[in-house]
Amino acid sequence: MLNGFLPHTVHRDGVALHTRIGGEGPPLLLLHGHPQSMAMWHRVAPNLARHFTLVLMDLRGYGDSARPAADAGHLAHSKREMALDAIAAMAHHGFERFDVLAHDRGARVAHRLAADHPEAVKRLLLLDIAPTLAMYEQTGEAFARAYWHWFFLIQPPPLPEALISADPARYVRSVMGSRHAGLAPFDPAALAEYERCAALPGTAEAVCEDYRASATIDLDHDRADVAARRRLPQPLRVLWGEHGTVARCFDVLALWRERAAKVSGHALPCGHYIAEEAPERLIAEALSFFQSPSEEQP
Repeated sequence: MLNGFLPHTVHRDGVALHTRIGGEGPPLLLLHGHPQSMAMWHRVAPNLARHFTLVLMDLRGYGDSARPAADAGHLAHSKREMALDAIAAMAHHGFERFDVLAHDRGARVAHRLAADHPEAVKRLLLLDIAPTLAMYEQTGEAFARAYWHWFFLIQPPPLPEALISADPARYVRSVMGSRHAGLAPFDPAALAEYERCAALPGTAEAVCEDYRASATIDLDHDRADVAARRRLPQPLRVLWGEHGTVARCFDVLALWRERAAKVSGHALPCGHYIAEEAPERLIAEALSFFQSPSEEQP
């Protein structure tokens, strides 16, 4: 679905990362969410490529990137490791400093990327998340019911892996179809791509490890930032779906203002999958934010 963007394979510490690049202008990294791949950007990337050099990356464990083996501490799937993947991918394409647009799991990677590598990230636009630590600490019944997969995927192996592997397409459709608009917003070709990637060997294990890392080692990293009173120095814009679970369960701006120094944002008239439910609105927001003449915007 992104044939206008040239494919590349970037190797980092034995992990092959699938990327695509295209467009012209300042560099902008796009990171996808769960249970998707870079195909989720198919409605916004062609337009954004008129203004930016886009680098799209499949996170490790997703899409056509490699699936590293699990380890006892879930280190291989920590957001810190995934952030290093992003640094390597951008360096491969010739960029040391860049903007970031990211959704869902990719937005959690972007948060860690901006925290660990402030010299690399100019600005970041995050879609439909609150900080991971806050979401776990403030979990209530409504959130647990809606985000059931957060708690299913972190269960000890091999049960969740076995259940996902038994019918990967059903898992994808169950997660994505249980949101605000059901499966209606998704292009059939995009949905088929998500299902294809979910069925690749090792995906179930990698997905579980991603979430197990978020509930363990990633929280350790976040708590260390909070204890040290480290806040993101970059301008941060956060957008969320007004019909989504994040909007119902969390004060998104207040939580991000605890973790970043320069925060702005608001809800959009859609659900969780902003890039596919409200692509024109997202394009306008991205152009407004990333084309600002100053990196020091409030």
